[in-house]
Amino acid sequence: MAQAMRRQTSLFATDGKPHPLQDTLAAVTLVLGALALITSLFHHLHLVSSWAGLLGILTGGYGQFISVTTRERTALVIGLGASAVGFFLGMAHGGLFGGVIGG
Repeated sequence: MAQAMRRQTSLFATDGKPHPLQDTLAAVTLVLGALALITSLFHHLHLVSSWAGLLGILTGGYGQFISVTTRERTALVIGLGASAVGFFLGMAHGGLFGGVIGG
């Protein structure tokens, strides 16, 4: 019966302690990575894909720096990869400013 009374921990925490900041960064990185990857498939959405990719790279990098468990790092690496692909494709299609600055 003691197992039924256990406190619910995080989905990514394997050490039994809650990690709300790390979980939030992993979720944000995954969402930004998915957004960057999906919008990079459309040439006219290069502003969204490049900015979402850049933000995903930054949040994922900081999340990797402060992550505690392997599950958090796995989610962060998947989000970082998707963000990087979306960022680079967005840069190839027009960049962060889309011709507003410099031409």
